Formats: sequence, structure tokens, C-alpha cells
Amino acid sequence: MVETEIARGRLEPGTKLPPVRELAADLDLSPATVAAAYRTLRQRGFVVTDRGRGTAVAEAPPVRVRKVAGLPAGVRDLASGNPDPELLPPLAAALARVDAGHRLYGVPAKLPELAARAEALFAADGVRGEIAITGGALDAIERALETELRPGDRVVLEDPTWPRIADLVRALGLAIDPVPVGRGGLDTDALTTALRRGARAVVTTPRGQNPTGAAVDPARGRALRAVLAGHPDVLVIEDDYVAQVAGVPYVPVHRADGRWAVVRSFSKVLGPDLRLAVAAGDPLTISRIEGRQRLGPGWVSHILQQVGELFLRDRSTMQRLARAERAYAERRNALVSALAARGIDATGDSGLGVWVPLADEAAAVRELLVQGWAVSPGERFRFRSAPGIRITTAALEPNEAEQLADAVDSLAAPDAAYAG
Repeated sequence: MVETEIARGRLEPGTKLPPVRELAADLDLSPATVAAAYRTLRQRGFVVTDRGRGTAVAEAPPVRVRKVAGLPAGVRDLASGNPDPELLPPLAAALARVDAGHRLYGVPAKLPELAARAEALFAADGVRGEIAITGGALDAIERALETELRPGDRVVLEDPTWPRIADLVRALGLAIDPVPVGRGGLDTDALTTALRRGARAVVTTPRGQNPTGAAVDPARGRALRAVLAGHPDVLVIEDDYVAQVAGVPYVPVHRADGRWAVVRSFSKVLGPDLRLAVAAGDPLTISRIEGRQRLGPGWVSHILQQVGELFLRDRSTMQRLARAERAYAERRNALVSALAARGIDATGDSGLGVWVPLADEAAAVRELLVQGWAVSPGERFRFRSAPGIRITTAALEPNEAEQLADAVDSLAAPDAAYAG
């Protein structure tokens, strides 16, 4: 009955289901029968159970991709999260050097040169493990979670976090356990509580945290690894998606002797159309990622892999990325400083954006749009954390920071508008 109602759209995602004993009484069934039915629904991914909150209909992927409305003419796009195209390496030269010969079934899934290059880059940050090559960061994260966890299992996510991570976790039928993230990384006490409640995995961003720009500092990294030492079977996934342009050094959250994967995407670094990521991890995790990959696309296009490898060994590309890293840091810092001069405490220690705490984020987004600035409402990123807005500073020139800071400052008096 419940499955039918879900399929027909009469029970929407997030709808709470009655407690076992209550539903058993309504249907004149034994509680054991209803409990068994709920268990089957969980196993099939239709519902999720959260201790203390009961059973609810699981989230599902959207039926179709919604059309994104274009911005009005003259509005500055600081919402999309894109890197600055001017700072990306040009594709034409790399594409001209690609071996366009066909790769047939049976060839190695991983281009050996790219795997070796990735292994060396990870090793430079003290990360040593097996290597997988996937079709982007979310592809790696999804394959790791779906092979390790089962519907209803709990996953620790940062609060706030990138919305697509949360959407993915819900679509897999997993339960989200949000843990606050501050400037140094995940809150250790809240993480401890979540792990004691039975969380099976942790997805975190070691630097360039989206949306806050937070980065794990050495002290917090040690504290988080100490917490995880008591839970060696918990899978730790680090989404290090802006690695080479983050602006701060990498600090690991995972323990080398545990279950882990560090994922580095090429999208923000080399260009969003390069749907490519490399992951390092313990042998079992990487084996499961690759095994699941074989059941789907089989491998990532060797043409894409060649382009990625050509970029990673090209000296001029590395120099360009170093310039991009400096430019992104300058742009973040310019806006944070301009806001601070107006009494607004924003954060943006790394990555491509700045987080501004604002009590009425929806009104702020509307007013800024009127003034010619498109920004992202924090509502899309938050679970329980305080409201705010995310501003993508990747292409925001320092001389524009003062204008934008004036616009934010004009929204309302500080005691009425700012939170946190």
C-alpha cells in the first residue's frame, strides 16, 4: 500500500509515516507484520528511518531537470559557482595533442599515465593509496556510498553543505546527520555524537568548503582523526574538489589505517566540461568504486583522461593554476575585508566563494538582484545552521568588492539583518 502510494505521488518525499503500533492498530494487523513491512520498504529504498524522528518517505531524484531561468540583462552572476574562464587553461592546444585512435573493449579502464600522475600529486600531500578515475567528484562519491551503505544508513554531512551532495545522499535512500562546520572544519563534539548514533560514513570538504570557504586547520585535523580512530569502519570521503586552486594547504581528515577516499575533481581547476576526477583511497574502497563503475559506463573516456594527463604534466598549465590560486585568494580576501570594514563578519578562507551571515537571506537575495548582483540563498545549503548568502568571488575583481560590500551593507541596519 505504501509503495503504491509513493509510486503514484500521493506520498511525497519527506512525508512522515505513522509509528508501527499506530499503523498496526489502524489496519488491524500485528505490530510485527507492520515492522516487517517497514523493514522491506527500507531495504527497497522507499523510506528512511531516523532514530527519534520515525520513518519517512525517502527523497528521490527529480523526474526531469528543471529549466534554469536566465539572469536579467546587466546582472552580475555571483551565484553559479563557476570558476573564472579567464583563469582556466585553454583546451585547444591539449585537444590537438590527443591520440584520437579508437579504444576498444578490453583495454585498461585507467590510463596508466594519468593514474601515475594522480598518484604523484596525492603523494606530494602525504596521501598514499590506490587510485580510481571517475566521471567527476559526485560520481566517485556516489559509487563509494552505494557500495558501502544500505538504504536507511546514516551519513554525516557538513552543515551547511553543497546541495547536490545532500540531494545525492537522499536519492540513495540514506539518512543525513548534519554536523556543524566552522572555520577549522567539522565540529568534533557533534561528529562524536553522530558517530555514536551509528553514522556509517562521513562526507567532508578539507578546504574550499562550499558554501563557507572553511578549511581544516592542522589542530582540527588532528582532533577529527582522533575522533575517527574510535570508528575504524566508518567510511570517510574527502571532497577535495578545488585542490590545486584552494589557496591553503591540504590537511587530512581521514586516517590512513581506516576506510577512506580523497576525491579531486578537475571541474573547478581545469574546466567544468572535463567530467573527470581522480580518487585515492584504501584498497577495498577503491576496488568497490571501480567494481561499481564496471557495472555502469565501464570506464571514463580515454580522450578525457588524455586531456587531464596532458594538463597535469604541462608546466605552463601548472603555472597558470598557481596564478589562478593567487587570484582567487585576492578576490576572496578583497570582499571579506570590504565587508569587515562595514561591520559584516563574512568568511572565505579558501576556495571560490564567501559566506555572509544574514538573518533574512531571501530578502537579501531579492534586493541584491535589484541592485545588479545575483547571489545564492543559504537556504539551499543549510540544515540547522544560521541563514546567510553565498557569493561566488571567482570572477569578482577586487575593485568590484567595495561596490558589492556597499550593496550588502545597504540591505538593513546591522542589528536587524546580520546573524551569527
